[in-house]
Amino acid sequence: MKKIVPFILLSILFLASCNPHSIIKEKLNQHKEVGLMIKEKVPEEFIPQDVKIVSVGDSLTQGVGDSTKRGGYVPYLKELLEKDKSINNALFNNFGIKGNRSDQLLKKLASNEVRDAVKDADYVIVTIGGNDVMKVVRENFSSLNLKAFTQQRKVYEKNLKEVLTAIRKDNPNSKVILVGLYNPFFKWFADIQEINEIIGEWNQVSQDVLMKYPNTYFVEIADLFYDEGENLLHTDYFHPNDQGYKLIANRIFQKINEEVLEKASTENKENGY
Repeated sequence: MKKIVPFILLSILFLASCNPHSIIKEKLNQHKEVGLMIKEKVPEEFIPQDVKIVSVGDSLTQGVGDSTKRGGYVPYLKELLEKDKSINNALFNNFGIKGNRSDQLLKKLASNEVRDAVKDADYVIVTIGGNDVMKVVRENFSSLNLKAFTQQRKVYEKNLKEVLTAIRKDNPNSKVILVGLYNPFFKWFADIQEINEIIGEWNQVSQDVLMKYPNTYFVEIADLFYDEGENLLHTDYFHPNDQGYKLIANRIFQKINEEVLEKASTENKENGY
């Protein structure tokens, strides 16, 4: 009889451990753990990423006229990008050179330093063309005519195609952003409408060229410098001042945000992420 009692107690304990409620609870916990594991696998697009940006071109990229000496539009754009939820750090390589024309930019893009940076870039931002226009002004100052601008524009168009081809050769997937031209003479020669027309024609040529290359974007800035109520030019009356660079950065960010970041977000939603 003494041996039977312990056996009955052990049986009761065993049955208690096999209680259906305990089994259900255990199953629920298992499902909960699996659910948590699935949720932890967040799509990469939702994790803030570092973006690598190569800035190339002329004095607008170098930042001539920027009192802070930090690189023109670059620090302002960096700040805007890093406020975006999808971006962790915006890492810039600035290869801007004062006075660079489109033919000189081609030579710069051929250097090993720039090529290595472009190969690893998510974005390539280009400012070029202003010195091509100035070349015509300097060489024909006493007798400016539309024909001279037209001839140089054709040279610029050819060089721009080669610039984009060179970038695409080193990096087929980067987003290329070309910042348009503005008329630095607007405040002082507002009555000379031909200059505005010339700038408009060059900007249109730039857009036409970009249409032939995938993942390329044009940023219009000419209208920013038409505002007579705000001076956006440096004391040299040619380059932007701090406020001018800040507004250029805002325009570049708007283009990146509208055409790239929002597009990526929409695609993620359509894919169920």
